[in-house]
Amino acid sequence: MPEHCLVGQQDKGNGQIMIMNGGNADAGETDDVALLGRRAGLLSRRSFLVGSAVGVGTLGLAGCVTSDGMSLAEAAKVYGPVPDEKFPIPAVDVSKVDPKYYRRTVRYDTKEAPGTIIVDPGNYYVYRIEDDGNATRYGANVGRDGFRWSGDAYVGRKGEWATWTPPKEMIRRQPEAAKYAGGMPGGLDNPLGARTLYLYQNGAYTLYTIYASLDAESIGTGITSGCVGLLTQDMMHLYSRTPVKTKVVVLPA
Repeated sequence: MPEHCLVGQQDKGNGQIMIMNGGNADAGETDDVALLGRRAGLLSRRSFLVGSAVGVGTLGLAGCVTSDGMSLAEAAKVYGPVPDEKFPIPAVDVSKVDPKYYRRTVRYDTKEAPGTIIVDPGNYYVYRIEDDGNATRYGANVGRDGFRWSGDAYVGRKGEWATWTPPKEMIRRQPEAAKYAGGMPGGLDNPLGARTLYLYQNGAYTLYTIYASLDAESIGTGITSGCVGLLTQDMMHLYSRTPVKTKVVVLPA
């Protein structure tokens, strides 16, 4: 069974995995994921997501910035700690994030309706289409080479501090993950993070998600097996404005 995204979990009763346009059906079978370490006694999200160190050369910006963007001081406030969550969220070390990946409003010409999410993996951005030709733009991590996909989907369900279950293929390759065969409870070390948008197509879960990442250095890189990660504070911002059934467009890389 293909394992397109290591933070994915197959729905019960659905034995099929939808392949998006440009998807690699054999990708998961050949993905040897490195376990890079542990944090607080648990396998860290980066251990599950990173397959290998990938050099990143970012491409040109998509859209015209409508302001000068955030200063470092402003970013420190936007990406500050969130203490009132079920699991208090630490502040992002914004010095480890290229300022071009800070959240901002940009001009974005599209025929898609307001509310639509557009993923631009080639430039490491996620857009939420707003009114008046604008979009909220977030920096992202995306699938690494060989695991990128493109196509249309929609948000089939949402999760807060969701349980993560490693696919059987991963457990076979990495026996360390077997302890979570019954599911890893939500928490700061859970690969899905504080908020998750599950992507569906034709009523079936694709095994792809947009998820919350605590790894500041991952933004602007291709490290996952197809999923898309935003800084936790950005993901919470997007999640709160995204209802189930929202259209998601993933552009070719």
